[in-house]
Amino acid sequence: MGKVLVTGAAGFIGSHVVRELLASNRSVRCLVRPGENTANLKGLDVETLTGDILDADAVNKALDGVDTVFHLAAVFSIWMEDWGRIYEVNIQGSRTVLWACLRKGVQRVVFTSSIAALGIAPGTALSTEATPFNQYTLGNHYVLTKYLSQQEALGFAKNGLDVVVVNPCFPFGPMDIAPTPTGQIIVDILKGFSRAYFDGGINIVDVRDVARGHVLAEQRGRSGELYILGNRNIAMADFLPLVCRAAGFDGRRNLKVPVPLMKAGTAVLKWASDHVTRRPPLSTPAEIAYAAQYLYFDNTKAVSELGLTFRDVEESLRDSIAWFRRNGYA
Repeated sequence: MGKVLVTGAAGFIGSHVVRELLASNRSVRCLVRPGENTANLKGLDVETLTGDILDADAVNKALDGVDTVFHLAAVFSIWMEDWGRIYEVNIQGSRTVLWACLRKGVQRVVFTSSIAALGIAPGTALSTEATPFNQYTLGNHYVLTKYLSQQEALGFAKNGLDVVVVNPCFPFGPMDIAPTPTGQIIVDILKGFSRAYFDGGINIVDVRDVARGHVLAEQRGRSGELYILGNRNIAMADFLPLVCRAAGFDGRRNLKVPVPLMKAGTAVLKWASDHVTRRPPLSTPAEIAYAAQYLYFDNTKAVSELGLTFRDVEESLRDSIAWFRRNGYA
């Protein structure tokens, strides 16, 4: 097999994908943003190029001699001073990469989407890859951009580009240097900032399993198809105690807060971020509106078609907590 390009290679999931590829003796080229923290790639036997996915010339250069692309570069944020960047990168940047792959004759693209790009089934029912998207009215820019970029990828698949789409759930594990919003949940709990929970639930998964799912999607996935990369569905009422036990906080009391009160409280935090601190808040009303649903997903397709298996989520959380503590986050 020829050279592989990984965009977003220095990120949380991207760097684990790089490691998974190297473990299979693949030749890997990494595309990283100018000025990006590349600590996750330190010491790895990879070729590194600096460039922005909005720069068509940089993308074309990165694709020279490449036959497979893992496109992970994206903005993942709950708050930004200027939301324009998330639309530019997640939608236009993806379009730039996909067009270049089509013109260069890339043999296969694994496109990293998100469960945010999928519809949510009512109540606690499990959503699947076929659940129609129904999150238009949340005002959540990340959710909208992931859905729209996924539609771009599926459009290219219908027009001749071999694209397989993967939809990671909420990943945890080591090397979350940013940290991502999901990793920030853990950090906030470790710092004692987050003791409140509300109705709703999430699907959690080890980032290393997500990375393996990417490589399996390259090997076994069907072009134009979506694959949910998720493991365990868990209510928020159970998630906080699970993290506390993994962190050694046995017996810590957590408080259930009604969703409307959470939205009101986070509206105040968002106002402070918008007008005073210019730093991301602990949460926002849009994030609460999304998370207050039961974001439960069915991984049957990835298990049956890709052969994906999973670590125990308690192990994932312990590894995540240990990494954050070892690196001074909490």
